[in-house]
Amino acid sequence: MSLYNMDIERVIKKINSKKPKTIGLQFPEGLKTQAIKIAKILEKETNTTVIISGDPCFGACDVSDSKMNGIVDLIVHYGHTPLPLNYETPTLFIEAYADIDIKKTVNEALEILKDYSKIALVTTTQHLNQLDEIKDFLEDNGKEVVLGSSKSTRKGQVLGCNFSSIKKLDAEIYLFIGSGNFHPLGVYLFTKSPVLAIDPYNGEIKEISDFAEKILRIRFARIVKAKEVKKWGILVSSKEGQYRMKLAKDIKKLLEDSNHEAYIILVDNINPDILLPYMDLKGFVVTACPRIAIDDSNMYKKPLITPKELEIVLNKREWENYQLDEILFHERYN
Repeated sequence: MSLYNMDIERVIKKINSKKPKTIGLQFPEGLKTQAIKIAKILEKETNTTVIISGDPCFGACDVSDSKMNGIVDLIVHYGHTPLPLNYETPTLFIEAYADIDIKKTVNEALEILKDYSKIALVTTTQHLNQLDEIKDFLEDNGKEVVLGSSKSTRKGQVLGCNFSSIKKLDAEIYLFIGSGNFHPLGVYLFTKSPVLAIDPYNGEIKEISDFAEKILRIRFARIVKAKEVKKWGILVSSKEGQYRMKLAKDIKKLLEDSNHEAYIILVDNINPDILLPYMDLKGFVVTACPRIAIDDSNMYKKPLITPKELEIVLNKREWENYQLDEILFHERYN
């Protein structure tokens, strides 16, 4: 059906064991094209009514359990690993492992890795099933491979904006398997080590340092501009996995103690249109997903920065100690 294992038989078995009348289906953007096909199969095989979530979905921090509560009896959420949250609606997570051969691309990367003997292997949910194979392949080619883990992640996994598994590893270079730039960027910024990113879908192999330096220049420009701001909006997401109201209140106090105005705005999906009514505010601090500030920076005309970046703006942190914002659930702000 796709490049991913949608685990249909398991889903059907689980639904039939629970005997729900109505089920919700939720997919990240890359898997939404499978929604109609899967809904058709599930309605036929389980005698249920399927409701597809059409909202954007950016991770397990973005489950539609609140929105679908009372509407469906069970949510089938594709593409992500569950977070340690209390979901309002029973939710079945299907991680949708990639069904793609990446050994050829890893083999091509060996030429770049020839000067490194100790490699840390890192990936996202979609490729966790391939880590052992990649590890064995690298070891067969004379490399020592290390895999980090944490309380909220599995071995070798970066989960959303949580990079706890890769910190303090003893490695000469980090090999990231997956698509996109956000995760290898985070690995680079947290480890200050070389990061080689392999995209298994297009076969691209790239060393991430040049991209990281470009992003840091953009962030530096935003921070410099933010130093002129005296009237702030503090954005809090109403999504359970991104909700950090205590942090927002702490930021409000910090700003007001520094003779700034600050107002907390609670929203669901943060985007430029949502902020249009608040144009008398001159800058925004986003306490939700840090990708909003990093990936979507060019969409916003006014400075949109993270809590860590605000510390630099207020001279509470040195630029040389720049860090990505993380939502760590064992330290979570409620």
